[in-house]
Amino acid sequence: MEITGAGVTGRYPFAKLHGLGNDFVFFDDRDETMDVSVDQVKHLCDRRFGIGADGVILVRPARREDCDGLMHYINADGTLAQMCGNGVRCFAKYVVDRGIVDAARGSLTVETLAGPRAIRFTVDEAGKLAMAQVDMGAPVLEATEVPLNAAAADEACAVVLEERAVRPCDGQARSSATALTLAYPTGPSFAFVGVSMGNPHAVCLIDDWEALPAHLFKGGEKSLDTFDVDAVGAYFESHPAFPEKTNVEFACVDDSGIAMRVFERGCGETMACGTGACATLVAAALTGRSERENDVRLRGGTLHILWDETDHVIMTGPAEEAFIGEVEL
Repeated sequence: MEITGAGVTGRYPFAKLHGLGNDFVFFDDRDETMDVSVDQVKHLCDRRFGIGADGVILVRPARREDCDGLMHYINADGTLAQMCGNGVRCFAKYVVDRGIVDAARGSLTVETLAGPRAIRFTVDEAGKLAMAQVDMGAPVLEATEVPLNAAAADEACAVVLEERAVRPCDGQARSSATALTLAYPTGPSFAFVGVSMGNPHAVCLIDDWEALPAHLFKGGEKSLDTFDVDAVGAYFESHPAFPEKTNVEFACVDDSGIAMRVFERGCGETMACGTGACATLVAAALTGRSERENDVRLRGGTLHILWDETDHVIMTGPAEEAFIGEVEL
């Protein structure tokens, strides 16, 4: 869904923060006057003519009494996003470092369009947030809620992906996840597991890079590092099987964890994606490639992900502030 703001004019202070290189332009909009337009968001995020970022985050008052603030997140293309894992850690850093939330509390709850997210955090010697542990909630696997449209797949199948480790503590079985096999125009087909972490993800776990055709790589040996995520990810992001578009993850599992690259909906490839890391751990666990706790290695660094016994996914990682300034809008 595209934002409908008419735009604002004037000079506005901003801060640029990032989580493992997934970066955002922050504005303090607690008075709710930042009616930014699609064109203004695109300009702010432009890496040559603007500040440069994967999205814009407006810090707004929470609507819910149990939350400390509202994260209003807009993708670089001007579309609203329900949730952003790296963004919510950066949101926590923004409000803690500025005293909007008391650092001594060690916790806060952020309202998002996907619901509240509880966060525990640690601070450094200067009292600034260093690491944040986010309860991302339970993964959504039902096809209609991810959402997926299996009928639009070139060759689709619904697969019951049995849990290979602990079940939720209530002992109830989960609904089946859906695996879609989708053909790439120049071949081959890729198998995706649909997972929502408040936003849709299509996770492709690849076991044998050598089996893929050479034209899908950008030179060198066939590997995740050389895989053409820009082309392949962009194609599947807008595939009819994903009625709200999707974030697309390509990943492989080894002895040291899960390596992942991501093509984010509305952004393109980013250095990291928190919800994507969570969705990838879930998909890897469901398909028997990983335990329910693992490190997920992204281009910008590593996130630690735990799919716990209560069915919630817990993400732990850093958040950093790059710089502050003023921008003319």
